[in-house]
Amino acid sequence: MSAGEKTVVLLLAHGSPDSVDEIPEFLRNVTGGRAVSAEVLTEVKHRYGLIGHLPLTELTLRQGDLLARELNLPVYVGMRNWKPFIAETLRTIRADNFKHVIAICLAPQNSHASVGLYRAALNINDASALSIDFVESWHDHPLLIKAFAEKLRAGWASACREFGSQVPVIFTAHSVPSRIGGEGDPYEQQAKETAALVANAASIPPEGRMFAFQSQGMSGIPWLGPTVEAVILEIKDKGYRGVFVQPIGFLCDHVEVLYDIDIGFRQFAEQNGMRLWRAESLNDSPLLIAALADLVRSRL
Repeated sequence: MSAGEKTVVLLLAHGSPDSVDEIPEFLRNVTGGRAVSAEVLTEVKHRYGLIGHLPLTELTLRQGDLLARELNLPVYVGMRNWKPFIAETLRTIRADNFKHVIAICLAPQNSHASVGLYRAALNINDASALSIDFVESWHDHPLLIKAFAEKLRAGWASACREFGSQVPVIFTAHSVPSRIGGEGDPYEQQAKETAALVANAASIPPEGRMFAFQSQGMSGIPWLGPTVEAVILEIKDKGYRGVFVQPIGFLCDHVEVLYDIDIGFRQFAEQNGMRLWRAESLNDSPLLIAALADLVRSRL
């Protein structure tokens, strides 16, 4: 077996339970075993229940399959908080006699609270027998920007036609606790850089673009802002009655998109006399797969 044949790709993602009944166990994984309040558990179950089908795992596995075909290399998937867990996937890679792993987080912007935890998970789960090339961030990869811009142009143009005039665009990324996302953490800068690059690629005028952090946690501690709700109200105060949301921190549909945006933010906008549209998620976008493939090839 050649050195090239011993190289595999590992896609790392957050994970999502397959049913509402699995949410208590899933939340214990997310919190590292710390108890969550009954109120939080009830609210999370409610949100997942409204979504119904939870597609994150199958979409991530689909991305892996498409990438494997593109590269003609084995591609494995490991989840930090749900099945297939990272530890299980590493055991499978070792059992399959591979030695070199190119690991890519399906979170393009680097934060100690996200990408840092994936790197830690690799170290904790006995990856010592493997040579791991860990991609720290890829928030400005030209093909990623092109993929987001493709979805943005199509969705925004449709929303503007439906509304009868241009609507402002809110670019969003998942918030992190302020104590983590502050000085020394590249996340806020990288998220805003991704947004600016996508806005420019999609020809969104400077006066028609804003940025917000979404999905702040329920822990009660300070999280990065401004919130999407605050920015919606700011846009309303400027006289607009419509808004378009473009998430640039998520690569496929999951609860932060299907509930937070499609249900929570849309209801908030309607309660304030506004309409809200969203760009389609990348999911199995050929441009996204091309971006991942280019990342791998640059490491081979």
